[in-house]
Amino acid sequence: MNYWPLLGVAWVVVGFVLRANPVIVVVSAGLVSGLAAGKSIGELLALLGESFVSNRALLMFAMTLPTIGLLERAGLREHALRWIARWRGLTLARLLTGYLAARQGLSMLGLIDIAGHAQTVRPLLAPMAESAASKPNGPVTREDTQKVHALAAATDNVGRFFGEDVFLAFGAVLLIQGFYAEHGIVLEPLQIALWAIPTAIAAFVIHAVRIVFFQRALDRRMAEKATTAEARDAVD
Repeated sequence: MNYWPLLGVAWVVVGFVLRANPVIVVVSAGLVSGLAAGKSIGELLALLGESFVSNRALLMFAMTLPTIGLLERAGLREHALRWIARWRGLTLARLLTGYLAARQGLSMLGLIDIAGHAQTVRPLLAPMAESAASKPNGPVTREDTQKVHALAAATDNVGRFFGEDVFLAFGAVLLIQGFYAEHGIVLEPLQIALWAIPTAIAAFVIHAVRIVFFQRALDRRMAEKATTAEARDAVD
């Protein structure tokens, strides 16, 4: 048995430890494994091209990125910040909870790719959440900004993950059905989807509570910093 193609695994580990570009690391690891397996450069390039073209979802994702980049260059993030600033009653908790409800509801209908990290979180939701978090006590710190962005990304994950299981034709539902069938338990996809609804509701409530607690902690930290700054100015 030829173990040399496993060099690609070591290549991935080293690349991630060095924090290199993930795309470059993965593609180059495939080339390393392919060369170690005795394939020529031409065969490897043909295999990569065939795999890329045959995966339509990946192709659509690749087409989305330049569009998002052009919109950001045209000031999409800045427009989102100004738009949220006009909504005085829109807090961070209300914004993310509303997005969570919309994301989960669309995922229940099978529309899982209508939103996502590349399509909505980075260009829209993250700056909007940052703007909403800055309303009570002014701009947040860089550390808190990163936490707000992370919470926005987590909100998208929770909404999609616990919403898509309610959709009958989702692959995970069919996988669960097949697993039970192998063990002599006959279940219809509708039964599995219905039992996913309580889990989706629980996930929504739990994450919404987490968002509220996060905003309260953030407001408390920002208020303390503002008070400290005012006291320091008064002494000076």
